[in-house]
Amino acid sequence: MTEILQDRIPLDMREKRALPGIQALDPRAWLHVDEAYSGQMAYRRSLIQTRRNDVYWLEPAAENAAEEVLAEVIPHLSALGFTLSGSDCRCPDGNVVDLQSDAPLIVLGNLLQEDICIMDKRDRAHVLVGAILCFPASWRLSEKVGRPLIGIHDTVDEYDDRLAQRIQRLFDGVQVGRPLWRYNRLWYDDPDLYQPRSANEPRQITPGEARANYQRAERQSILRLPVTKSVVFSIHTYVAARSTK
Repeated sequence: MTEILQDRIPLDMREKRALPGIQALDPRAWLHVDEAYSGQMAYRRSLIQTRRNDVYWLEPAAENAAEEVLAEVIPHLSALGFTLSGSDCRCPDGNVVDLQSDAPLIVLGNLLQEDICIMDKRDRAHVLVGAILCFPASWRLSEKVGRPLIGIHDTVDEYDDRLAQRIQRLFDGVQVGRPLWRYNRLWYDDPDLYQPRSANEPRQITPGEARANYQRAERQSILRLPVTKSVVFSIHTYVAARSTK
């Protein structure tokens, strides 16, 4: 299990920001490859192979957006240590992925440490229309598909109507070429990255959690696609042992 862990979490957790804690993001810094890439990608590929229906979902109407996400990712790959040759992409761990071998989100799941969620505006709210989600932090993709932002976050105590309105405005306002990002922080005794949990069985948060063995953080990015105008919500997950500085 240690091969999936980062040496450290490269986020300044001392800086307290009021929710939602959004910051501007340099588009060149959208995606990351870190020291846990090989271990995490081996795990991701195994999950895609053995639990495809649990970690992947796409609404048929979102197929164009999924193709556009892959097209947006490809120009970033060389700077991250990937090598492109035709439709083949050699990853930093030496694994070769055919970019045309499967559905676009599945291909991305085999390339990137980030989970990728696609949100579309329906009436007044953005809803989840597609995702490759290998590393859920106590939620289950099957329960969130087709739901609006407030429905996705209905198990988060802080996510009240006022915060929901603020985040909906962020999703409405994010501009092409000007992505945003935020982070969260969680404590777990179990370092496993794949932690699906039903909303009917929420994770119990106890005062003793501050003594948990592992810190888990998500670097969450929000990016608008230039053609379909869908919003991409990407999640880079870090898990480090508590003693790690």
